Amino acid sequence: MPYLVAPLVGWLVAGSLKFAINSLKLRGPAWRDVGYGGIPSTHTTIVSTTVVLIGLRDGWNTPALGVAVTLAFIVVLDALSLRGHIGAQARALNTLLRDDAAHRALRERIGHHWTEVLAGLVVGSVCAACLNWLAR
Repeated sequence: MPYLVAPLVGWLVAGSLKFAINSLKLRGPAWRDVGYGGIPSTHTTIVSTTVVLIGLRDGWNTPALGVAVTLAFIVVLDALSLRGHIGAQARALNTLLRDDAAHRALRERIGHHWTEVLAGLVVGSVCAACLNWLAR
């Protein structure tokens, strides 16, 4: 059962932390900043919670861990690279179309900085350790 709740726990913890951090920065509820980007990376937290939980419960040399690490690697690359490029495209389109009344501004903050991904890895590892301890 802990494997099934791991992604949900990672998502809830990372999302709650991100909302709290952004709310402190803005000195008020950060509802507009919910979503992609920011610290910690929610996607990275979700996959790292699962990776570390598999390692702790099943061992660090198992096929399941290999699959989970592969998925985590893809998610991290996406967060650091692809989504950053999407954000750059959104900025360019917003600049080009800023005078067009029909244009609805695209969200520009989509990708992550490496520190945000690292924070997601740390938060996910802590979530996994807690889940492992609770599931004993």
